[in-house]
Amino acid sequence: MMKTEQELNDAILKITMKIRNDYPELSKYLNEMTVTIPDISSPEINIRILTDYYESLENIIKKYIPNHNDDLK
Repeated sequence: MMKTEQELNDAILKITMKIRNDYPELSKYLNEMTVTIPDISSPEINIRILTDYYESLENIIKKYIPNHNDDLK
């Protein structure tokens, strides 16, 4: 089921806070990532962009954790 724009924004906020709180060393990647929201009013494009952004945040964590298990509590 496709998420709404609001659900995606909430999920992005949640995962961003998780990165900042649990993996502060990854915060530098948050600043490097850019999300472009087109001027065209098209919910499908916005949802696709937000979904891609969320997935890229997830991937940062997924790639990081297996390489840093020693750092986990």
